[in-house]
Amino acid sequence: MTAAIALTIAGSDSGGGAGIQADLKTFSALGTYGASVITALTAQNTRAVTLVEPASPAMIAAQMVAVFDDLDVRAVKLGMLGDGPAITAVAQGLAGRPMPVVLDPVMVAKSGDSLLADGAVTALRERMLPLATLLTPNLPEAGRLLGCAPARTEAEMADQAAALRAMGPRAVLMKGGHAEGPLCTDLLVTANGITRLTAPRQATRNTHGTGCTLSAAIAAGLAQGMDLVAAVQLAHRYLQGAIRAADDLGVGSGHGPVHHFHAVWG
Repeated sequence: MTAAIALTIAGSDSGGGAGIQADLKTFSALGTYGASVITALTAQNTRAVTLVEPASPAMIAAQMVAVFDDLDVRAVKLGMLGDGPAITAVAQGLAGRPMPVVLDPVMVAKSGDSLLADGAVTALRERMLPLATLLTPNLPEAGRLLGCAPARTEAEMADQAAALRAMGPRAVLMKGGHAEGPLCTDLLVTANGITRLTAPRQATRNTHGTGCTLSAAIAAGLAQGMDLVAAVQLAHRYLQGAIRAADDLGVGSGHGPVHHFHAVWG
């Protein structure tokens, strides 16, 4: 057997709940071999981000060359890119490569701390969105990318997804976690229409890393050869299980992580 390989290009979370650490846990839980390119170091835990130190563009580029020169990468997940030079380095490293790219436009940590420089939003729009097979914004991120207020209804979510698709990504998954109501609804918008994914909203504060985990799970499915809709459905089921089991971990005193190995640890 040859393992399916997925690559995560993202920042490191010293608390282990999001970023590179969450992505590699997700890949492993879903039977995919994970490689990584670290774009930034963060000092953070479940309560706060206290320091962010970006990797140099040269280091980002060198990591990407090392991985692509040796590993048969079948899908790429993009997370925290941090600033304009990092975005440029990643865009150049991905240029001309045919594998699917899942872009999670990480802007703000669960603690509320900013993870993307204000001046980098334009670079993210112009350099990264056209490279994305799938863009996975939450409602505030979608609003920031579009320069408008976050969507409040499913109709507004669909309209914003269409506007984002016009900026380059082939598909958009609008995540409804920031909306209100007993059901959480995500909308996958592609050229073929809209796929609606719903789940009961779960009463837990331990949701650190949900966005990273979902996008990594989609990349894992794509690396294994699934089509986009099947990969998104797999990732949605996996994340809901990880959230349901999050309180079993008891990690940290703030917004704890989801349970990436909920189906493995028993």
